[in-house]
Amino acid sequence: MSPSSADPGPSSPPGSAAPPSSASSDGTDGTETATSRGAGPAAPPGWLDRLVAAWPRVDPVLFAAYAGVCVLYAAVAFYSAMHQQTGGMWSAPLDDVFIHFDYARATARGYPFEWSEGNGFSSGNTSLSYPFVLALGYLVGFRGVLLMQWAAIVACTSMLGFLLVGARLLEPVGRWAKYLLPPVALSIGALDWSLFSGMENAFHLGVWALATLAALSVARAADATLATRTADDARAEAPPKRIAHLGWAAGLAGALLYATRPESVVCVAALSVYAAIAVKRAHGARAAIATLLRTSVPGALACLAQAVANRVFTGEWAASGAIAKLALNNPYMTSSEKWDTYEFLATYVVARNTNHHFSDALPWGWLVPALALIPLASRRTRGAAALLWVQVVGWLALVALNGQVRWQNERYTMPAVAWLLVLTAMGLALLVARAAWANGGERRQERPESAPAGIRARLGALGAIAAAARGGALSRGLWCARVALALAVAALFWAHQLPRMRDQIWFFGRASRNIRDQHLVAGKLLAQLDVRRVLVGDAGALLYASDRPGLDIIGLGGYHDLPFARAGVHGLGASLELIERIPADDRPDTLAIYPGWWGDLPAIFGRRIAAIPVVGNVICGGAEKVIYQADWSPLAHGAAPASMREDERIVDELDVADLVSEREHGYAFPRPQAGFVGFSVLPDPRGSGQDRFDAGRVIPGGRSEVARLHAPREGQGRLVVRTAAPRAATIRATADGREIGHLALKRGDGWTEASLDLPEGLPETFTLTLTPVDGEWVDHHVWILDRPARGAGARPLAGQ
Repeated sequence: MSPSSADPGPSSPPGSAAPPSSASSDGTDGTETATSRGAGPAAPPGWLDRLVAAWPRVDPVLFAAYAGVCVLYAAVAFYSAMHQQTGGMWSAPLDDVFIHFDYARATARGYPFEWSEGNGFSSGNTSLSYPFVLALGYLVGFRGVLLMQWAAIVACTSMLGFLLVGARLLEPVGRWAKYLLPPVALSIGALDWSLFSGMENAFHLGVWALATLAALSVARAADATLATRTADDARAEAPPKRIAHLGWAAGLAGALLYATRPESVVCVAALSVYAAIAVKRAHGARAAIATLLRTSVPGALACLAQAVANRVFTGEWAASGAIAKLALNNPYMTSSEKWDTYEFLATYVVARNTNHHFSDALPWGWLVPALALIPLASRRTRGAAALLWVQVVGWLALVALNGQVRWQNERYTMPAVAWLLVLTAMGLALLVARAAWANGGERRQERPESAPAGIRARLGALGAIAAAARGGALSRGLWCARVALALAVAALFWAHQLPRMRDQIWFFGRASRNIRDQHLVAGKLLAQLDVRRVLVGDAGALLYASDRPGLDIIGLGGYHDLPFARAGVHGLGASLELIERIPADDRPDTLAIYPGWWGDLPAIFGRRIAAIPVVGNVICGGAEKVIYQADWSPLAHGAAPASMREDERIVDELDVADLVSEREHGYAFPRPQAGFVGFSVLPDPRGSGQDRFDAGRVIPGGRSEVARLHAPREGQGRLVVRTAAPRAATIRATADGREIGHLALKRGDGWTEASLDLPEGLPETFTLTLTPVDGEWVDHHVWILDRPARGAGARPLAGQ
């Protein structure tokens, strides 16, 4: 009997279970086999059948091995280039790598959060967690430059974790799609450069993978409950405890992510919202809000804890890196200048990557973001793509605030590049996928309703067959076109990226050799000189190789609660004022700096000892790192004015450009575009035969500076100011808004002091306002003195 005439047997509605008669009595599914028909025993399954059956178990292990091999291949390419140029010695392509090593060594020795042992808490290392990971390697034996070997192990392990979690984001496309991720994610030379540099970039991506995995777990747990219940039931019931536990785990992972890079606030926010939206679909708004709090509050508490620690130990809420690097903290720039700077850097971080790092010629670098946009067009990947795109855009928008984003091979932008490449792999997979754009439904065939039922049935069957044939041909044609497009795009990208990859590999090796030849050699020389403390301008390898205490004049290293980072923004004179506050026996006895960076500093305060050159320089700050013996004798903190009379005493002292003194007196200079710090070292007006240092601020004509000062206790006294006056000037002085006189400054070649008598009846503290009315002046120092009886031991003012 032909199948068409067979008895159809009992019918069942679509989607219901098969009738009992369809199963055989021996427990099989009732399908007639070759054996039951007497055709002999069935052939054993072949190797392909066995592989298909075992593939769900083999695939995760195979992908992990494949991803690991890809990471090792890329790492070996870069580290081999390093060893070829350093003669087999471990080094690093950035001096900043050794800043992490400094913190790690201090942590291993029991001084966590200290850059240089004995300097106290430092907020200069923006990655709070990475030094602890490096410290573990230091403790198990990776000492000296071998700590870079441990950093390489951490980098490779972290990148493997990143690829394993990134693979989950590609699952909606197909199980095979994740195999595109490793070669795509490691295809940008600049990204690989930063990943294997020893900086925290790779570790940050590994922690990001952990936080993303936790957020995905929350979302999938919520989706699982939604899939097993109706929407009304799911919203009526409380979310299971598992979702709450996963939410807290995601929150802790987010806190670790923030501690690894503070810019990760955008990642924590995006992952928290993503998890909350998934919970809302399954359990409603209240559960979503609870999830949002669980996933975000630990990160917020980590941010708050860091700010409080900064405030307690350094006197600043912000980290020193933010103070030194963000244009927002520049006291001299106008709002429009800050915005223009931000616009420039925001444009730069995009153009530099697309027009340079992604390709050797325009417009081929734009293939990467073009492919990365494709996942937004597919319902399968839209959620994950939106999650990644929010982080890409948010990260770039945030790091564009950093004035250093243009340096160090654009490493600050590389996390966003890594996420963009995950999107690129997703887009490439969607192009190749056979059914990536299927709508899941069949088009209803139109047929004449007026025709007899039998004819309508035959027409419908014929129409369905024709539509299937046409649809199959069209689908195959479109798929072939998409595959061809994907292959062409991949080929074009790699053809234009390969020269960049070669450049980056060479650059990695040469930069590592430069750091070894100059910074590490200079550090070893400092160790041989047995110096007490070293003043540095680049605070990494010099301190690590010498193992000596240091003072970072830029301010990122920190020294107790002295605001060196903020002083570095105000100007070198402000930094020298803080060195003046350090006890003489704890000041640096050696300078190891690039002389071109610091103007007159080495000529005035140093005596040249040695210079360490670098040949073929691509990364160091200068051709020579020069070591000087320090001479701080011109510093004289707390010295009295030269015009002070014998029976006078100092009631109050404002040391202008000394940020500590300014803060104590509520000092405010006219800003922006005024109050620039300068310093002078001139002969002591007391005739000691030594030079005296003092820094001050340039106050333009017609603009005022303000400070709160203590008045003479007996109601009488004198206001004394000191300046280096290349030209004459007149300064109007007011106390609490009442004019008290004018200070006449005469032109002089040395230190000049001028004074005026203070009126009686001033309150215990008063607001002093000084305004130049005849030309600008440089305010170096202000004193309030008790006034003696007239004619008793008076001496003329210096310069008069």
